[in-house]
Amino acid sequence: MNELINKIDSFVWGPFTIVLLVGTGILITLLVRAIQVRKFVYAWQLLSGKYDDPNDEGEITHFQALSAALSATIGTGNIAGVGTAIAIGGPGALFWMWVTAFVGMATKYAEALLSLRFRAVHEDGSVSGGPMYYLEKGLGQKWLAMLFALFAAIASFGIGNMVQANSVAEPALKYFHIPKIATGIILAVLVFAVIVGGIKRIGRVASRVVPFMTIFYVLGSLIVIILNFSSVPHAFSVIFHDAFTGTAATGGFAGSVVAQAIRYGVARGVFSNEAGLGSAPIAHGAAKTKYPVREGLVAMLGPFIDTIVICTMTGLVIVTTGAFAKVDEAGKALTGANLTAKAFNLGLPGPGEYIVAIGIIFFALSTIISWSYYGDRAVEYLLGSKFILPYRILYCLLIPVGAATTLEIIWNISDVFNALMALPNLIGLILLSGTVIAMTKEYFGNPENIKAKV
Repeated sequence: MNELINKIDSFVWGPFTIVLLVGTGILITLLVRAIQVRKFVYAWQLLSGKYDDPNDEGEITHFQALSAALSATIGTGNIAGVGTAIAIGGPGALFWMWVTAFVGMATKYAEALLSLRFRAVHEDGSVSGGPMYYLEKGLGQKWLAMLFALFAAIASFGIGNMVQANSVAEPALKYFHIPKIATGIILAVLVFAVIVGGIKRIGRVASRVVPFMTIFYVLGSLIVIILNFSSVPHAFSVIFHDAFTGTAATGGFAGSVVAQAIRYGVARGVFSNEAGLGSAPIAHGAAKTKYPVREGLVAMLGPFIDTIVICTMTGLVIVTTGAFAKVDEAGKALTGANLTAKAFNLGLPGPGEYIVAIGIIFFALSTIISWSYYGDRAVEYLLGSKFILPYRILYCLLIPVGAATTLEIIWNISDVFNALMALPNLIGLILLSGTVIAMTKEYFGNPENIKAKV
């Protein structure tokens, strides 16, 4: 069974999906004239709250919306995913992660813009947004909307829940000697206490946790990089060189060709920032604003923070310490989180691996919290609001299950549904790109909308 799921997983995350994801990002980048470059500074001004209007429809601020989205995307991919990409694709894979993030910023812009444009505002003032709403109301294809919601609901139990719970339980047991089941129960109680308050409470918690965990991990990485500062110029040289020529075998590293660098760099970049998968626009859809373009601009900062900043920190630690050429005690090449932990330990013996352990715990916990919102919006769309509380209860009950068991098959199944989410979403983005262009021109064509020189 697991072998079959593995084959399906390899197929749905194969060249077609990767090309479609990156190709959509390139298309939107061209259509909106590289808005991720032109309006980058303005996006940060919006994020600061400078132009927030508390009377606008919505439930959370721009900053809280981005924090909620980032808490879901900043996860094990930033630690284990980068390690896997470099272990298989070589240091050059990091360059292709940057490329993916750059075009992914345009994809996130379009996703969040459409999510705000077509979101549903309920009688009690709460809102629901995401691909299911722009697929139904914008594209007129409810069957695609229902498919997306179904895939998102299923994926939330796996990639957003049990897999993440296991990612917390493993380091908690190894470094802090906390039994896995105990970790699972603690996580379930903490998560339920947050998600029962809906997106407002999730946004408040995320806006505190995300800055803390990001600063903690980035500072830890910078310490290692500074201690190995003399290796930084060479590291960048290797990254750029190997992105186009491949990497020769050294030490425990088997070497790689350009195709591997591109494939694993792009795949892990997409996995890290989720641009095009359709998950983040669900969180951004709850933002307080009457201007969809504004939330699109805020959303496009997500791939920059997630991949260009955090993943680069991980990548530089691995390359500057030379960890990707090391082997484990059994003489096998290191990969994933083990490679990243080895790199931190080489760069900062002792405390180094604890930075990775604590980073994984916070990254995975925040992912569990925000993915619950993605799942409950999908369930609400499919079954109605009366099923939201039962969904949240079931979601929390599955956390100890994920923490206590090894779930390779669950990881693979949820990975499949993660990819399946992208297909209807990308169809919607491509076919509604005209709306994205029109709304962008309309917003920036009126100085009253901008309220500042950009």
